[in-house]
Amino acid sequence: MPPHERSQTPSTPTRREADPLRWLLSSRNPAATVYGTVTVGALLAAESGLRETYLETVGSLAIAVLLYWFAHSYAEVLGLRLSRHETITWAELWDAFSQDWGIVRGAAAPMLAVLVAWAIGAEQSTAVTAGTWAAVASLIVFELAAGLRSGAKAPEMALQVTAGITLGLGILALRALLH
Repeated sequence: MPPHERSQTPSTPTRREADPLRWLLSSRNPAATVYGTVTVGALLAAESGLRETYLETVGSLAIAVLLYWFAHSYAEVLGLRLSRHETITWAELWDAFSQDWGIVRGAAAPMLAVLVAWAIGAEQSTAVTAGTWAAVASLIVFELAAGLRSGAKAPEMALQVTAGITLGLGILALRALLH
């Protein structure tokens, strides 16, 4: 029996099932997840958490991420329409929006950090800081996952993680500059 027809037993999950980042990283467009993480990280870096309420912070993050997702997806479809001189179809629109849904998923870890801080009664400024650091940590985890998935050797892994750290430092620099 060919390998792809063999059934998996519950005690031996497939590589995809065993991957804890499976839900977060879209197989169609994992880059969208990174965009979502960077977007919400930058938004949190710009927040002070001193004048806004929790509801305003969470609401503004949700609206901004959804707006970015919509704008990114719509721009892709509009660009195709402009270059092809065609009208839009529901199928093309749905495909673009579903492919880019990773942008919203990428906001999950930082948003979750803010929501958990809110739930446990932390100061809002602490929650904003936690969300910012969750975005930075997510970028580093994505780089580690990419390195592990590709079988990167130590020097390659160091380069990849350095790229994630550099992007994270950019988010932290924005925070330092604005506060």
